[in-house]
Amino acid sequence: MAMPLSLMIVNASAAERALIKRTLGRLEIFDVIELSDSQQALSILKERAVNLVITGLDVGQIDGWRFSRMIRSGLLKTPKHTPIVLTPPFYCERIAETTARSYGIDAVVPIERQDLLPQILANVLSTQLEKSSRLSLLLLEADNEKAQQMSNALALNFAVQICHSATEALSTYLQGHFAIVLLDASIANADSANTLVQNILSHNASQAIVTIIDSQDADYAEQLLLSGVTDFIRRPYDDALLMKVCDHAARREDFIASYSEFEKKVAQLSQSQSKYKELYSAHQRILMHLNTVVMELDGQGKIRFINPAWESNTGFRLKQSIGKSLLDYCFEDHKQKLTATLQAISETQAKRKKIELQLWTKEKQLVWFECRLQHVSDTAHGDIITVSIDNIEERKQAELKLQHLALHDTLTGLYNRYCFDSQLSSLCNGTQGQDEHALIYIDLDHFKIINDSKGHQEGDTVLKEVAELFLQHIDEQHMIFRIGGDEFAMLLQDTSLLDAHMTAESICMAIDSHKFHCQDQVYSISCSIGVTQISVKNKDASECLKQADIALYIAKSQGRNLVHCYDARDSQSNAMQSGLEWGHSVRSALQQNHIELHYQAVWDIKRSRIAYYEALLRLKINNELIYPNHFIPALEMLNDSYLMDQCVVRQSIDDLSKHPEIQRIAINLSAQSLLDDRLLPHIKDMLQSYQVDPKRVIFEITESASVGNLEATREMILALNELGCDFSIDDFGTGFSTFDYLKRLPAQHVKIDGSFVRDMQRDPIDYALVKAINDIAKSLSKGSVAEYVENKEIYNLLKEIGVDYAQGHYIAKPAPLHALENNQKIIAAKTSD
Repeated sequence: MAMPLSLMIVNASAAERALIKRTLGRLEIFDVIELSDSQQALSILKERAVNLVITGLDVGQIDGWRFSRMIRSGLLKTPKHTPIVLTPPFYCERIAETTARSYGIDAVVPIERQDLLPQILANVLSTQLEKSSRLSLLLLEADNEKAQQMSNALALNFAVQICHSATEALSTYLQGHFAIVLLDASIANADSANTLVQNILSHNASQAIVTIIDSQDADYAEQLLLSGVTDFIRRPYDDALLMKVCDHAARREDFIASYSEFEKKVAQLSQSQSKYKELYSAHQRILMHLNTVVMELDGQGKIRFINPAWESNTGFRLKQSIGKSLLDYCFEDHKQKLTATLQAISETQAKRKKIELQLWTKEKQLVWFECRLQHVSDTAHGDIITVSIDNIEERKQAELKLQHLALHDTLTGLYNRYCFDSQLSSLCNGTQGQDEHALIYIDLDHFKIINDSKGHQEGDTVLKEVAELFLQHIDEQHMIFRIGGDEFAMLLQDTSLLDAHMTAESICMAIDSHKFHCQDQVYSISCSIGVTQISVKNKDASECLKQADIALYIAKSQGRNLVHCYDARDSQSNAMQSGLEWGHSVRSALQQNHIELHYQAVWDIKRSRIAYYEALLRLKINNELIYPNHFIPALEMLNDSYLMDQCVVRQSIDDLSKHPEIQRIAINLSAQSLLDDRLLPHIKDMLQSYQVDPKRVIFEITESASVGNLEATREMILALNELGCDFSIDDFGTGFSTFDYLKRLPAQHVKIDGSFVRDMQRDPIDYALVKAINDIAKSLSKGSVAEYVENKEIYNLLKEIGVDYAQGHYIAKPAPLHALENNQKIIAAKTSD
């Protein structure tokens, strides 16, 4: 069983605190910290974290709003995303929700509706996300420098997410929730802006949208407003005006809805007051139509009076029920509790008691009811017990839902990440003596391909089948968790490392041999597994998780569909740990666009001119320039090669747009990106956004990468050719492919591997291979490129053989853009006869 959730209740009213505790006490999953003042609460939160906060509004000098702001600041020990629920004494839905959103509050529940708390907390705990008091803003601006300036200007009130193209902006919008969309609708970008506006409004007609225009035409501004745009701002403008327009637009719908709701509340209150006397005078009629069951029991617990609500709640007729004992309708397991309660009220004449129990209905179904019993002295008829009974089935189901959602993954039904963290910590903390447990960490191999190619719906179906397989191969005393995406974990109590390894192997085999069916598709997938031992010598939860993660990556690096057990003495584990830490630094540099492209000239031997430049990536980490041989292996280990290619494609095409003197650029692609469905749309989007002719771009992929998936390579080359781009096969000759392979790929260039070129003046076999590859390329009408041209002798041999292009340090070393200006003259002087 998971450790209880720590709940902090902050409320100046002792009665309201008691009401909340009674409502949630039935769940039996909270460890409650009860406080009357927000400053007392802050002193505790400075020292420790809690799982959930319920706060009133008037809670001391620091009210509930500002108390919530303190939690969201990240200055306390409790995480800034700790769920917060506000219980105000008065309530107007839209006003409260709007203010709550500004202060990062998850939900607002008026104290008189405390019965909703179980359902509200179920939703809050199942969606624990990072909170921010800033409103979310989606910014579309093609120019990165302008985008950053605008983002900085808006940073005080808005959390800005930048997109550089309409396609990227629409995709980002559909995946998130934004209070406002800000985009450039100048005459140059009018068509794409108008299309984006219509696409957004078709998904959410009330979305706040602000456009930036450079037109003096009032008709154009009017047209934008009629199309559904909330507001516009005309260049030139200052930062203060931009902030003001965006802030008003983002909150406009809230103001309108709040005013309308306030007006409705006033009307409802007026109507309620006018009916008060009528309701008061009709109390007997209310009793007869009340949903609450009201009954009287005599001294033996038999029913002597009952209202019609009994029949509507249970189905039993009133006449049939009069004279029978309430125990006759009680669930067998609860009869003892009801008997003890009736006896306590009769014998001790206790004023009142409340119990929850299940009663049978006429349809032989068990339903949960809350019974409030009270002893009443009656001289005419003797002492009686009055009972009011309310149907609480829905509330009970909400409580069960809360208990389930707090600990389980909604897709697979397995335990969730919160439960995993709790159970791992508990297991590690409780380990002593000779105890042995095991942690198994599982990642599905290439599952992302199913999600990207077939959609998340089919991916979810596969994940549910995987969960079923796990349950079939793991004993009930062990726990299985889905901790995110296609990652799973298992905690095996009282299990040795050897037994855990055997269990992991059986899981690996079960996944590999299973055929996953979804609609008309059949999938075969595999998994990689890392295992680590939990013992008295190794019981730090964070360290155990790190060890399992390292073992998992080793399994992946060894070919996937494997199990690897962590061993601190294993040099591979130490290397992998260093590699993972370095990989995260590399990924962060790419995400923050800390890159620098160097360009190396490719010389046209026959025409004596630069044909194009090859883009070569360098990363800037800690003010140091990092070269590909130091960061590409780490990216491949993390399966993040697409992120690298995405950055290079964007920066290269941006450089082409700013430097028309550079005729063409060659961009390298990784094998992983070639199989990624996001690559082609990204290339199209960048070419369109930067207005670059596709003929100015050549894409390169190594022979070994293309051989790995020949058909996918062929399809990608055809798609890029159709777009207008050329394609080159890099490092040809190292993969020992047949020339039939070269014939099947519609590439325009063949790059002869440099290992043959660099020694061709001394090694006749290398010379023959270079000549043969060049001859075959000519026969297939493909251009030939020789790399690693390091001296004049090699250059002359290539010229003699008839190779089309030369690349290497003799021609020119890679250099940043600003250093390319004199390359043409320098190379021409070197290569002249």
